[in-house]
Amino acid sequence: MSLDITRLIAFSGLSATQVQISVTSSNISNADTTGYTTKTANQTSSVTNGVGTGVTVTGITSTVDKLLLKSLIGATSELGAADTSNTYLTSLQKLYGSTSTSDSSSTGTSLANTLADLESALSSLASTPSSASLQSNAVSALNDVVSQLRETSSGIQKLRSNADKDIASSVDDVNKDLQQIANVNAEIKQVAASGQSTADLEDQRNTALQDVASKMNVSYFTASNGDLQVYTTSGQALVDSSAHTISYTTAANVSSSTSFGAISVNGVDITSQITSGDIGALVTLRDKTLPAAQSQLDQLAQQFTSALNSVSNSASSVPPPTSLTGTTAVASTDALSATGTVHIAATDQSGNLVSYADLDLSSYATVGDLVTAINGISGLSASVDSNGHLTISATGSGNGVAINEMTSSVGSSGEGLSDYFGLNDIVTGTSAADIAVKSSFLSGSSELPLATLDSSSTLTVGSRVLSSGSATVVNNLYDTLTGSRSFASAGGLAESTGSFADYAATIVSDVASKASQASSAYTAKETAQSTYADSLSSQSGVNLDEESARLSTLQNKYSAASALIQAINTMYSALLNAVQSG
Repeated sequence: MSLDITRLIAFSGLSATQVQISVTSSNISNADTTGYTTKTANQTSSVTNGVGTGVTVTGITSTVDKLLLKSLIGATSELGAADTSNTYLTSLQKLYGSTSTSDSSSTGTSLANTLADLESALSSLASTPSSASLQSNAVSALNDVVSQLRETSSGIQKLRSNADKDIASSVDDVNKDLQQIANVNAEIKQVAASGQSTADLEDQRNTALQDVASKMNVSYFTASNGDLQVYTTSGQALVDSSAHTISYTTAANVSSSTSFGAISVNGVDITSQITSGDIGALVTLRDKTLPAAQSQLDQLAQQFTSALNSVSNSASSVPPPTSLTGTTAVASTDALSATGTVHIAATDQSGNLVSYADLDLSSYATVGDLVTAINGISGLSASVDSNGHLTISATGSGNGVAINEMTSSVGSSGEGLSDYFGLNDIVTGTSAADIAVKSSFLSGSSELPLATLDSSSTLTVGSRVLSSGSATVVNNLYDTLTGSRSFASAGGLAESTGSFADYAATIVSDVASKASQASSAYTAKETAQSTYADSLSSQSGVNLDEESARLSTLQNKYSAASALIQAINTMYSALLNAVQSG
């Protein structure tokens, strides 16, 4: 073998070793780079006319198990969904308060505890109904309950609003990743056409794909031209020859009745196709999980309002209010489906009768007929105001209005007259979002309705027909709170019977159970995703020990190749000197 061939072989070895050292150094430097896979400089022997002429680097590649990567992509989507669900359900659970505190002498802060405090306040008031301070305590305890219902409802809608905004944010992130994949697709084709390695670019593309998967479940494949093409699970293109922008606009304001827009691509609604990843979980939370919690809360609020108002409308305060204004919207022309009789009276501030009438409700076909009949009672006037609420007022100076529902039955539910129109409600609102204690009780301008208009068939003008200090109404309120009541199915909870505190405890327990399940699911999905990630890292990631050992070996090879070249140069010099001296 000639010295020229020997030197060519030595130089090829030196050059190949330089490339391998460069690749190995890059592997070590990028050991902590997200998505980076170990690169290998592939080499082959060079043969000319059957004679080995050295070594040639044929390319720089990395080996990634495609099936393992696909499993990791799926696990990443599931982890994204589990992480988001766990975060939101933990926040939801906190809205409901705790059932106990670290201080054994203290009570918890859940709705069930707050209702128990109201029961306690009513129990105390029953012993001394005329006590102004105990009445104030009862009103305060009642306000605590409705305030907590309102605040919890507001918190649920805030979480829905946050979920809606997070959807938009995640969609923006996905669009950036899709554009990056499209850009890298184009760059890979250019680099491949020039004969250079595309391994690092493929790492970048796979990292972007995993980020997309953490936000939404997708399907993908590598086309024959080298493009990574990404689709929704039903085949809507996200990246093919270019990136397709996902569109979504958040709702301006979020309430229980808000309808949200579609997540779309090229005008096609893909919302239902996103079932996993961060976005999938957010859609489920916003549209199902949180509305279910709101539905349960509304069931509690509506039943609570109905129960307390049913009692308060059978009573009156002393002194009686100068006017009663209903909360139910009606029109004078509305049909009045009613039977039975009702006492409606005007009394002075001490509860002494000024005037009254017994009305036979079956005699009136419309609300307007009832208004006319009330206007026919001396000392009283009635109308339907501009808001559609029935108002009954005492016309005499200092006088007030009192009602005893007697045998009255109005509407399909057979409510008493006052209850039907909401004339003497102590709680207002139609859901947990707007439930409130009647403002006059909070301001102290009205006393709790704890007296009852005399139900005698005949009343005498000037006689006492309203007497305060009776525990009857207070006990009725207490019994209503603590007694068994039927609750309709709501938010995944089946129909049930029990006290308000029982139902509140069931709601809190349901949320706690969902939060616990979400936490367990997150732990399981995190373990699964980590297992796939570790497997892929073991197969394709950088092993610092192996790379360091390889670098040492390559350095020795480089030194040997350098020594060989030096020896050949020495031989050339000796040969040249021999020729020149000869």
